[in-house]
Amino acid sequence: MSCIFRRLIESSFLQSKVGARYYSTAQAATFVQTIGSSDDESNIDIDWENLGFNLMPTDYMYLTKSCEDGRFKQGQVNPYGNIQLSPSAGVLNYGQGIFEGTKAYRRNDGGPNLELIKLQINSVSELSSHSANSSSTRLGFRLLGTQGCDDSSSWKRVSLYKASAYRSGQFLDWLLYQYTFLVYASPVGNYFKEGTAPLNLYVEEDFHRASRGGAGGVIRAMKSAKARGFSDVLYLDSINKRYIEEVSSCNIFLVKGKILSTPAASGTILEGVTRKSIMDIAHDLGYQVEERLIEVEELNNADEVFCTGTAVGIAPVGSITYKGKRIEYKEKLTSKKLYSRLIGIQRGIIEDRRDWIVEI
Repeated sequence: MSCIFRRLIESSFLQSKVGARYYSTAQAATFVQTIGSSDDESNIDIDWENLGFNLMPTDYMYLTKSCEDGRFKQGQVNPYGNIQLSPSAGVLNYGQGIFEGTKAYRRNDGGPNLELIKLQINSVSELSSHSANSSSTRLGFRLLGTQGCDDSSSWKRVSLYKASAYRSGQFLDWLLYQYTFLVYASPVGNYFKEGTAPLNLYVEEDFHRASRGGAGGVIRAMKSAKARGFSDVLYLDSINKRYIEEVSSCNIFLVKGKILSTPAASGTILEGVTRKSIMDIAHDLGYQVEERLIEVEELNNADEVFCTGTAVGIAPVGSITYKGKRIEYKEKLTSKKLYSRLIGIQRGIIEDRRDWIVEI
């Protein structure tokens, strides 16, 4: 199993093109031999400096389906391509689907590291795995840490680059719980078009990113804000419209002196892996870290604001506009310090003392 995910990551870096192949997990070794392990990148035509955050699919994806009892069968590695769905699939009729993601980085010696992957696998009590399994429990199955229904495939050490799971069985038959789980890889650059430049956020008061038991109006709010020149939207809680929650795509932190504050995970806040790693790193650097309700008015007194997420990494905030007033943030020292520490660990330059990184 680990061989398959290693090749998905390596093909993302190498973009090697070979003929279409179809392999089961039992043939992982053959799959590795067929693709090869050449590190020759001389023929790769990719503008790495201007890659952006767009889909650039690599050659293969991993796909498996569950049995009716929710346990997964032995999976297969197929050429990347479209998938077939029944018009009655639960994911289309009731939106029953989830997704997860992580990143791989090149080390100085050329090999890839998987970012914080041990926080994302094999334990309901650990962050990303907990997040995925909380969602998957609501859908009626266990995404991670399950045994294949033919008992021939173990999911105990799954490494995810980009994965999704959805109910592919007919929604009319509530006893037929069939799900599909797939993994694909894509090289990406900065999530925001600003790159590493400070973001300009807009506080949205009418639409909400999430509410307990439901979803918010994210797409409409993002389109409106970006049409007015903002990078993204900062949302308030849907009940009081008083407390900040998240940006559309990431968590948010406020810095005041040596205190780092972030909204408490209370059901509408994503317990992001990058969020958790930044909190741990901040503790190591001597910061006091608070998870609490943060009133929107506190944005006026913050020394610094930044965002965190798997896609965005750490993104400094240059301004936030609330009720027509633009609040400027000049300081970026804390976010730069935290980002330098995080990227150093990801790339193997700084010692990984928490066993976050997996070398592949």
